[in-house]
Amino acid sequence: MSAPGGNSASSSPTLPAGRGPGGGPGSGPGPELDFRSGTRMEDLSRLILELSKHEQREYDDQRALEIHTAKDFIFSMLGMVQKLDQKLPVANEYLLLSGGVREGVVDLDLDDVSVYSRGSDFDMDFTLLVPALKLHDRNQPVTLDMRQSALGHTWLSLRLFDQSTISKWKDCCSVVEHSSGNNYFYSPTKVSSWFYCSVCSVLSEIQRKPQRGMPRVEKVEAHGTVVSVVLGVGSSRMLYDIVPVVSFKGWPAVAQSWLMENHFWDGKITEEEVISGFYLVPACSPSGRRENEWRLSFARSEVQLKKCISVGLMQAFQACKALVMKLLSRPKALTAYHLRSTMLWACDRLPAAYLSQDDSSAHFLLGLLDDLQHCLLNRTCPNYFIPQCNMFEHLSDESALLHARRICSIRAEPVEHLRGALEQAKAAHRLTVELQWRGASSNLPSPQSDAGGDAQPDDRLAKKLQQLVTENPGKSISVFINPDDVTRPHFRIDDKFF
Repeated sequence: MSAPGGNSASSSPTLPAGRGPGGGPGSGPGPELDFRSGTRMEDLSRLILELSKHEQREYDDQRALEIHTAKDFIFSMLGMVQKLDQKLPVANEYLLLSGGVREGVVDLDLDDVSVYSRGSDFDMDFTLLVPALKLHDRNQPVTLDMRQSALGHTWLSLRLFDQSTISKWKDCCSVVEHSSGNNYFYSPTKVSSWFYCSVCSVLSEIQRKPQRGMPRVEKVEAHGTVVSVVLGVGSSRMLYDIVPVVSFKGWPAVAQSWLMENHFWDGKITEEEVISGFYLVPACSPSGRRENEWRLSFARSEVQLKKCISVGLMQAFQACKALVMKLLSRPKALTAYHLRSTMLWACDRLPAAYLSQDDSSAHFLLGLLDDLQHCLLNRTCPNYFIPQCNMFEHLSDESALLHARRICSIRAEPVEHLRGALEQAKAAHRLTVELQWRGASSNLPSPQSDAGGDAQPDDRLAKKLQQLVTENPGKSISVFINPDDVTRPHFRIDDKFF
């Protein structure tokens, strides 16, 4: 299935005012304009850059420490969930993604996900994929039953698993009777319900025995198959969207043909990095059975592919996402994940030299809007990894046309819409700062303030952490603090403690 849009970079409907197509002798000087909207491209580029800088603010040492404290709290909480009934793998491998599920970092159904707003509900958001089943042993036979599912979806049978695994998960399965015996299908809805109850149980126990420096649990909610936890750490509020998944090593047969094609990442990263594994996430097709159907997810591969995307294109993608999500918050037929797939197809379609131009972000933004409109009008949005899977197949003509018209309104006045998105981002930041100021003035507990009146140990910790970051570029650095003695932190660089 071909990618959305045209076939070359030359189809961009922009041209320097007063110049001919060749830009030869006699051409008059003038700003480059977008033919469709009359927008000055330099104005659009400036707004894209401003929005990018605003959304990618560098964090100071205190904020970095707060982020780390929240992450450690979530990981410790999951360790306690594992000890409840031994369902989760003892040695687990989480995938932590920057951005919540509402940001489209994972292909999930958002119909049941409540709207959370940056600034009023949280300051930073993350998605954490937690394997409930980790199927990394190549000797473990697995039955992915795709006969009853739409393309890109599957049922997962535990029929070939050992009896101990079946007994452990029997209460989270749908049972289908056969003449040869019962067949247990791993149920995404039942697994998600069990996971939410377990998380609530553990957090309730933790809050009954609070420790000094522990994050505040401000909100725990189930949104469909997603568990959303908002933590207050110092002056920051972190949103963690936690998703129970099934983790696999290797690559699914249904996506095997994709590997035979040429891709933009060829020669930049190895195929082994791209196909190191995949997930089943708890989401079903529009016509599927919610209690049995899982969706194939390639989130791990997408993390690798992101390394190969230019800065200018990523800035355009973030700007386009801000525009589209602001206008199309309801209904959710079009999500940020569809935009992400459109961008990946554009990377395959367009020359690498063109996409590597960091000063072409305005062209990229307009191109992404054009591609989205093309996809909607044709009701065709192929999954990047399974091209034969059309993610817009379920859209009605009426819904597709409605969304296409809204995209058209953005395309006609991109600067005005981008200014609106930028003002919204600034307002969210102002609200965050105001809430932080209120928290500081009312002496809300934090890892720093709980240590006592003397702030000197925290200053030394921040300076020590900054020194370690400077001296160990590219390495994983962790800080472990004893809540009963925050003056003596322990550091880990990669696997070494000191």
